[in-house]
Amino acid sequence: MWTMNRLDKSQPLTIGSHHWNYQAYKMPDAPEPVGPNSTATEDTTLAEFLESTPPNVLKPISDLAVLRHGHNNAWMEIQKPDIQLHCSSDTCDGIRIFNCIFGGQILNTDRKFIFIHYRCRNCESKRKVYAVIVWLKAAQFRAGFALKLGEVPAFGPHTPSRVITLIGLDQETFVQGRRAENLGLGMGAFVYYRRVVENQKGRIIHELGKAAKRLGASEEAVKRFAKAEIETQFTNAIEEVNDAIPQSLRIRGHNPLTLLHTALSEGLHAKTDAECLELATSIRIVLTELADRISQAVKDDAELTLAVTRLLEKEAKEAVGYASQKS
Repeated sequence: MWTMNRLDKSQPLTIGSHHWNYQAYKMPDAPEPVGPNSTATEDTTLAEFLESTPPNVLKPISDLAVLRHGHNNAWMEIQKPDIQLHCSSDTCDGIRIFNCIFGGQILNTDRKFIFIHYRCRNCESKRKVYAVIVWLKAAQFRAGFALKLGEVPAFGPHTPSRVITLIGLDQETFVQGRRAENLGLGMGAFVYYRRVVENQKGRIIHELGKAAKRLGASEEAVKRFAKAEIETQFTNAIEEVNDAIPQSLRIRGHNPLTLLHTALSEGLHAKTDAECLELATSIRIVLTELADRISQAVKDDAELTLAVTRLLEKEAKEAVGYASQKS
């Protein structure tokens, strides 16, 4: 569904709890950066803009409109591209194609506020709504500009379930860090990720211990993980389990806890925002990779257990059949 209204530039625009001041932004005839991520001036497609552009960013769009013809006239109508998003429904739980679920609207060089409604083509239950301002570069011209004001559900990549399992109750804090990282807000992203690791240190060590046990860790090693789990000092916890972490759970041969602690130990106030962004990205990558390795260890153990069970059952059936034939 597309709904469109002309903007009253003298009044602030309210979307939910967010008040957006139209006059605070300069609407250019040529693209100018608006927002922390809008330094590039190369045209993008409308689909790419909707999928990957964060809010409060203005971008030139190469295919904003399409020419339509009537009996005696022609007009420019906004495109309705299919987009690819993560669908969180039980049916999908992955990247799916979303369709615009209502017809197009006429565009011109006036700035117009539009809600864009999308729905998952596969399950037809999950939706995505965008709030944007759009206008054409010139009359009868398919290229134009788009400013994303917001979207529901909120902008940001999907957080895999394995990462949620690892970070527990701090899922929303992790998502806030991811959004800050996407917007280029280095200090904000670093603070959010640091809070996740500090709050969930014990849980991360607990999940590491569970995976190590599945991979055949000794009873002594399992006890050391349990002791480290309740240790208040991160450095002491790391020393407790340093040589008990299986090789398959290490990241490029390194203790993942040490990698996280190294990043967290950096002084925030002595770093530039760009340096904080690099550290924040490193923390997020290590957490995600650790979650992947733990998940894979559990999966491999489950598959191995199932394979062994099947073989033992087959062997038992064959033994019974052989005994019956002899009798």
